[in-house]
Amino acid sequence: KPFSSTHGTQLYLEVPSSCLPIVYSPVYNITFMGLEKLHPFDSGKWGKVIHFLKEEKLISDGSIVEAREAAEEDLLVVHTKRYLNRLKWSLVVASITEIPPLLFLPNFLVQRRVLRPLRTQTGGTIMAGKLAVDRGWAINVGGGFHHCSSDKGGGFCAYADITLAIKFLFERVEGISRATIIDLDAHQGNGHERDFLDDRRVFIMDVYNRYIYPGDGYAKRAIKRKVELDWGTEDDEYLGKVELHTEGALNEVRPDIIVYNAGTDILDGDPLGGLAISPQGIVKRDEIVFRAARRRGIPILMVTSGGYQKRTARIIADSIINLRRQGLIGGNEDGEVTEECVGGVSLMMSRVGNGTGLVR
Repeated sequence: KPFSSTHGTQLYLEVPSSCLPIVYSPVYNITFMGLEKLHPFDSGKWGKVIHFLKEEKLISDGSIVEAREAAEEDLLVVHTKRYLNRLKWSLVVASITEIPPLLFLPNFLVQRRVLRPLRTQTGGTIMAGKLAVDRGWAINVGGGFHHCSSDKGGGFCAYADITLAIKFLFERVEGISRATIIDLDAHQGNGHERDFLDDRRVFIMDVYNRYIYPGDGYAKRAIKRKVELDWGTEDDEYLGKVELHTEGALNEVRPDIIVYNAGTDILDGDPLGGLAISPQGIVKRDEIVFRAARRRGIPILMVTSGGYQKRTARIIADSIINLRRQGLIGGNEDGEVTEECVGGVSLMMSRVGNGTGLVR
């Protein structure tokens, strides 16, 4: 049974206004004696994105929000106790993450080196949901585990961070009662689709390669705008469909929050995505979605999701830089990082709530 919505959480505490609503922690990155190289996923891509953003002077260590790990009580808002207990078996985690050698490792190591990073990214998505409502936008440099539902993981997704972020907002933030998920990862987002199958508060738009994993026909019933792509779809067709259906979805139902799953596995040459979108096409795609949200004044939370090539980190960073240049995300206008933001975590921890009546 899901946990009570009123449990105390460390994920909705106040963030200083001087912090950019970009969420990250060095814990995101999975390094494990080279075992992570057995999966095609670049398991250090999140840190590389941050490195590129620092090089471009868009952020510094002190100017972004440090993600906190989702506690068991947080996860139980969506996940069943039975599912979380199954993650205590290395064999189960090896299957979900598609890293077979994990099954030979003691679970305490799997917890520390694999699941803790994924729980921290999940906490980051939940934190970014609240930040998006407060600031108008937020980006979790990780997250987007869209194949995981309340009682089943898969496809490298062990925790249902998108479902969790939306449920937290529905339960804890006044005025948030409708959400739209715009899932533009190359794969169908069957996890959140299964979780929200019968929930009329959530509108799901999903654009994906029709021929690849997971091919979940049951979950497809939850998709309100389904755009199925063929092998090798290129920029012009893709961007036309993204713009048409993003505008259409937001005109059909005006949500209180948009969760944008911005997978980069649509990139030409991705071994799993099977599409042929250029780096410039990905940057333009993100701009289209943010522009549609910002024009309507709808808060938007972006998560980075799948992306299976070494060059995807650079593209994610370039996209965030472009959003800033286009004025679609804000920043510290003077380029200065205020002292208050350094150690944002301890500052966050010092005051519960923000006096707005938003946090229960």
